[in-house]
Amino acid sequence: MVKIIAEIGINHNGDINIAKKLIDLASVAGCDYVKFQKRTPELCVPEEQKNKVRETPWGKMTYLEYKERIEFGKDEYDEIALYAEKKGIKWFASVWDIKSTIFMSNYVDITKVPSALIVDKELLKTARHLSNTFLISTGMSEEKEIENAVEIGDPDVIFHTNSVYPSPVEDLNLNYITWLKEKYPQKEIGYSGHEYGLVSTFATAAMGVSWVERHITLDHAMWGSDHRSSLEPSGVFKLTKGIRELEKSFGEIGPRVCSEKEVEKRKSLRK
Repeated sequence: MVKIIAEIGINHNGDINIAKKLIDLASVAGCDYVKFQKRTPELCVPEEQKNKVRETPWGKMTYLEYKERIEFGKDEYDEIALYAEKKGIKWFASVWDIKSTIFMSNYVDITKVPSALIVDKELLKTARHLSNTFLISTGMSEEKEIENAVEIGDPDVIFHTNSVYPSPVEDLNLNYITWLKEKYPQKEIGYSGHEYGLVSTFATAAMGVSWVERHITLDHAMWGSDHRSSLEPSGVFKLTKGIRELEKSFGEIGPRVCSEKEVEKRKSLRK
């Protein structure tokens, strides 16, 4: 079965109650995982961006203050761990720096390094060392960069993705999934989608990916950079229902055999 990841990311906006509602949504819809993003803002925000002032729902603040405002720490993740267990759904995070990787290893043994950071050799090595299941995404990368990341990090799952939010469908290049499957036959291949709609994501399940990831939100109109390219509640239910129905329809590779219902129909139509 395809493993379905509902990425909460930073769509909780620093509010643990929103995070819990998104966990509820993913659990009820039948997703296998929820995924957060974990950063150390002091390390991850570029120096030239740290003191830039921006308008936020919490008033004017610097970009560094904003990133710190929405970042979950130990108290929140302690609560998330308990809540996800209660709801019967697994969880983990994309990690953006080594400190965050070590932090998350106290909770989970599955980790993802996002597209933006697959050129960070030390992060790849640390995440691989601390993970039983290690995932990477390949967006915004050239082939040689992906080859290096696979060699250094030895991921269990390689995700095809386009890193534009939202991604134009004409830029998705889903055939790269076939390329990855043929190039890395010992690896699992996944798809992380940021496009509008679900048709192209369903297509990847038919192409043989074993993991699918989509961002989720309570409302596209919420504050934040990722909400517009995320699935609202109805979309999350359509995602899981569609993938599970596709799986039922695949059948087996081999000679054609009439189904039981076809045999009955044959009796009435074929002389």
